Amino acid sequence: MKLLKERILQDGKCYEGGILKVDSFINHQLDPTLMKAIGIEFVRRFAATNVNKIITIEASGIAPAIMTGYLMDLPVIFAKKRRPNTMKNYLSATVHSFTKDRDYEIVISSEFISSEDNVLFIDDFLAYGNAALGIHSLVEQAGANLVGMGFIIEKEFQNGRMLLESKGIKVESLAIIESLSNQQIKIK
Repeated sequence: MKLLKERILQDGKCYEGGILKVDSFINHQLDPTLMKAIGIEFVRRFAATNVNKIITIEASGIAPAIMTGYLMDLPVIFAKKRRPNTMKNYLSATVHSFTKDRDYEIVISSEFISSEDNVLFIDDFLAYGNAALGIHSLVEQAGANLVGMGFIIEKEFQNGRMLLESKGIKVESLAIIESLSNQQIKIK
């Protein structure tokens, strides 16, 4: 996606340890025009699937997921990183955060996902695939069908795609980062 790649090169910041900061347009301050273009591209890539629900993880996945859901006229579920006291029947999985270097539990209410659902996961980043595996676990626990996973940015050098595809998951990334070596962003 040309617009996204240009924006990453223009406004993305690279830090040691494989960190790509895109908080000025994707995951802190949002560019609605870019987010709409991202949603349109996800719709194009997943239009042939029989998806009936979109799922993401709070917080950075919500914007692209809601835009995609809006364009596809589908409900969007976001896995919470903290279970509310009011949530009684839920599915949960443990996820390791690369960025924060800690484990956390993600939960979704079992009333919002069932074996009748064909689910599409949308998120901002694919790195090692930990968050995606957590979502995969929630979808499996519900008996639902995972039709695919869409990521705005994939850090190819962290091998998350290989892990997901080894489980038979269809992966679509809008921008693939080959390298962040020497604090230089190299896009495939």
